[in-house]
Amino acid sequence: MTTIFTLEIQYEQDVVQARQRTREIAEQLGFAAQDQTRLATAVSEIARNAFQYARGGTVEFSVVGEPQTFVIRIQDRGKGIPHLEDVLAGRYTSSTGIGLGIMGSRKLMDFFEMESLPGQGTTVVMSKKLSKRTPDFNDLQLQQIRETVMERSPQNPYEEIQRQNQELLRTMAELRKREEELTQLNRELEDTNRGVVALYAELDEKASSLQKVNELKTRFLSNMSHEFRTPLNSILSLSRMLLARMDGDLTAEQEKQVTFIQKAASGLSEMVNDLLDLAKVEAGKIEVRPSSFEASDLFATLRGMLRPLLVQDSSVALIVEEPEGIAPLYTDEGKVAQILRNFVSNALKFTEQGEVRVSAVQRGHTVTFSVSDTGIGIAIADQDRIFEDFIQIESSLQKQVKGTGLGLPLSHKLAELLGGSISVRSKPDQGSTFTVSIPLIYPYTTEFPTRLQPIASLEPTGLPILAVEDHPETLFIYENHLQQSTYQLIATRTLAQARQVLQQVRPVAIMLDIMLEGQNGWTFLRELKADEMTCTIPVVVITVIDNEKQALALGANGFLIKPVERLQLLNKLNTLINQNKPQKILLIDDDPAYRYLVKQLLITTQLSILEAANGREGLALAQREQPTAIVLDLEMPEMSGFDVLKQLRHDSVTSSIPVIIHSSAQLDAEANSWLTQQSIAILSKETGSQATANAQLQDALVKAGLVLEVSGGIHV
Repeated sequence: MTTIFTLEIQYEQDVVQARQRTREIAEQLGFAAQDQTRLATAVSEIARNAFQYARGGTVEFSVVGEPQTFVIRIQDRGKGIPHLEDVLAGRYTSSTGIGLGIMGSRKLMDFFEMESLPGQGTTVVMSKKLSKRTPDFNDLQLQQIRETVMERSPQNPYEEIQRQNQELLRTMAELRKREEELTQLNRELEDTNRGVVALYAELDEKASSLQKVNELKTRFLSNMSHEFRTPLNSILSLSRMLLARMDGDLTAEQEKQVTFIQKAASGLSEMVNDLLDLAKVEAGKIEVRPSSFEASDLFATLRGMLRPLLVQDSSVALIVEEPEGIAPLYTDEGKVAQILRNFVSNALKFTEQGEVRVSAVQRGHTVTFSVSDTGIGIAIADQDRIFEDFIQIESSLQKQVKGTGLGLPLSHKLAELLGGSISVRSKPDQGSTFTVSIPLIYPYTTEFPTRLQPIASLEPTGLPILAVEDHPETLFIYENHLQQSTYQLIATRTLAQARQVLQQVRPVAIMLDIMLEGQNGWTFLRELKADEMTCTIPVVVITVIDNEKQALALGANGFLIKPVERLQLLNKLNTLINQNKPQKILLIDDDPAYRYLVKQLLITTQLSILEAANGREGLALAQREQPTAIVLDLEMPEMSGFDVLKQLRHDSVTSSIPVIIHSSAQLDAEANSWLTQQSIAILSKETGSQATANAQLQDALVKAGLVLEVSGGIHV
C-alpha cells in the first residue's frame, strides 16, 4: 500500500478541502469526470459526519493491490454509532439525517466497509478500482502525484460550492439528454410494433391465401383422379377382353401392343389411386374403419397380394415371417396392408438379388411391422427426402423401374392417421429396413371390439394381473408400471370383457376402477366377492375419489387413489399377493464384502436373507429354499453367473424365481440383451452414489415381488 496524502479534519472548511483533495487525486489517477464526482461526494459525506458527530478525524488516501485500487480511509475519535447494523441495512432514520449520507456513499463506491465501537470512534474504508485503460502507477509516480496535490493551495469554499453547482448542472443536462434518448427509443419501438402488427396481418392474409390454394389443389387432384378413373378402367377392361381373345385371335405383334397398353394403364391407375388417397388425407376426408384382426391373417393376405410382384425367374426371395405372440389389433386393416404393400413394392424395385423380409413384433401396446431388403440402400442425406411428395432418388436402378414418388409419402401420412409413425434405417449397398409402428388399438376410436382375446399374448412365467379400466391412457401407465416386473397385465375396458377373462384365466389380483362410464363397478365388486370361484382373488380399487371405507366394506382388499406411482402400486400388489408367505432373498456372490453391503441395505426389512459363496452352492439353496428372489453376481470362479442363470431357468423348480443381476462385469450388446430377457433388472456394483444404489436395489426388489414397506422400506 502506498499512502498519497493524509488530511486532518478539525474545522468545517476541512470538509470542503477533503472533497477538493479527493477530486484532485482522482483526476491524477485517471478517473473519469463522473467517477471523480462520485468519489468527492462520498468522501464529503463521510468527512462531514466525522466533523459533525465526532468533532474531527483524519482522511487518508492511498493506492493498493493488483489491480490497483484507490482507497480512502476516514477515521474519527467520537462516541461511535450505536445503531450501525440498522444504518447499514437502511432501517434507521433520525431527525439529523444520519444514515442517509452513509447509505448514499456506499452506493457510489465499489467497496464500502464501516466499523464503529462505543467510545472508540468510527472507521470507514471505501474504494474504487482504477480504470482498466489506466496503466499501473509505480511508487515514483505516486510520489509525484502526492507532491502535485500538496503544492496546490486549497480553493475558496465559495469556489468549491460553485464547482459543485456546475457538476450538478452537468448531471441534470446528462439526465435530460438520456430522457430525450429514451423518448426517441420509445417512439422507435412504437413504430416497430406498428410494423410488426402490419406484418402479422400480412402473414395472416398470406396464410389464408395459401390455405385456399391448398384446398383448390386438393379439390383439383380429387376431381381429376375421379375423372381419370373411368377411362382408365375402360382401357384396362378392354385390354383384358382383347388379351382373352373374346372377339377373335390376335397376332403376336398385336398381343405385344395390347400388353403394353394394359401395363401403361395399370401404372397410371396406381398413380391415380395414390393421388386420390393423398388428396383425401390432406383434406382430412379419409375415413379410418377400425376392426379386429390378427397379424397372421394380415400376413396371409399380404402373401397373396405380393406374389404377382415377383418375377418368376427373379433372384430375389420374398420372405413373410409368421408373426408370433402378437395380440389382436383393432385398427384399419386395409391401411396397414397398404403401407406394407408400398414398403414391399419399393424393396422389390430396388433389390437386384438377395431377399425382402417382412416381420412383426409387439412391444407393449404397439406393433412394429418391418420390411428389410438387401438392395442398393439409401444415403443418409436422402433418408428424409424420400417421404416428400414426388421425390425420387437418383440411382443405378431408377431408370429401370416405374414409380410416382407418392408411395412413401402416402404411407407416412397413413401411419400418422392411425396414430403411428414410420422410420427407416439404411446404408448404401447394404440394404434398407422400413418400419411402421402402429398402436394395437386405434387411439381415436370411440368404439372398441366386443371380442377380446387378451389371453393369447400371456407369458407362462408372468403372474397375470387383471385391470378393469376404461381409460386407455391409464391402462398404458399400468403396463409401464408392471413392465419387467414379475407381473403381466391383462387389460379390459368393460365389465363384460373382465367377466370373459375370468372365465379363461385366474389372475393373482384385480385392479378395479369403480368410476366406469355407464357401468357399476360397485356391483362388480360385490359379484366378485360373492362368487366362490373369485372371492379369494385380491381386489385393489383404484379410483379418483377417496371412498376407501365403502370399498373395504364391500370386500376390496386394498385401495389407492389416482394417479398411482409405480413403487406404490407394486408394493400394494406384493403385499396382497404374498400375504402370509415367507419373504426370502438369496444372495449368490463370491465376494463377502458385497454380500455384507447388500445385507446392510436390507437390514431394516423383514426379509430372510440367504447367502451362497459360489454358483453351485447357490443352485442348491435355490432348489431347497425356493426364495422369493435371487440377487446374482456374474463374475465368480468355477461357475459363472451366466451358467447359474441358465441352470435356474432350465430347472422347473427354480425357473420362475425372479433374478436380479448385481455385477461389475462389462457387458456387450448380445449379453446385455440375453440378461434383460432372463432377469428382472441389471444393477452395477460400481454405482458412485450410495443413495442411487439403495434406490436401484429397492426398485428391483419391488419388481421381483418383495414387500419392502413393512418396516419403512430400505434405509442405510
